[in-house]
Amino acid sequence: MIRPSRLARDFFFPSTLEVAKSLLGKFLIHEYHGQKIGGMIVETEAYVGKKDKASHAYKGKRTQRNEVEYGSGGHVYIYLVYGLHLQLNFVTAGRDEPECVLVRALEPVDSLDLMKKFRQTNNEANLTNGPGKLCQALNLNRSLNGHDLCEKSSHFYIEDRGIIIPSKDIKKAPRIGIDYAGPYWSKIHWRFFVKDNPFVSK
Repeated sequence: MIRPSRLARDFFFPSTLEVAKSLLGKFLIHEYHGQKIGGMIVETEAYVGKKDKASHAYKGKRTQRNEVEYGSGGHVYIYLVYGLHLQLNFVTAGRDEPECVLVRALEPVDSLDLMKKFRQTNNEANLTNGPGKLCQALNLNRSLNGHDLCEKSSHFYIEDRGIIIPSKDIKKAPRIGIDYAGPYWSKIHWRFFVKDNPFVSK
């Protein structure tokens, strides 16, 4: 049994598509009052910056909101959509290369009691099967924007527990909710998820 270890900075520097696939099977952890809340990442989406019409940084757009994307890999980019739901992303690539991976779903593992409390539900199947749901279940907020996932003393990080998802079990599909990006970018298969996992978003 491998000893759990936090992901280091270099994990975030291969291509963003590879990072999106490699995150599957890793564990997202929020330490809350001495208790680990978290689960296994089972669904992600890749956004490749300036050329990607679905990206906040398309054509080099740079605002106060997306400034974190222009930093180095291994930082958190979290924002509110529709004034309601948080979206958790991990910055990839190097400085001034505004690419990121959206975390769409987790398989809940650690501290399900707290997750149910934060989500106000006892339905485990509905705890973390969507980007807004997982942020609520892990009690995340926008104060994490710009947070360094690789800082050794960090209370929010990604953990490798030795689980490797075989390539045959990684499925691909179009990203969700980006029809505005046009027929090519909205249909490209840059959403990755674990085959037959019941916690993948619906």
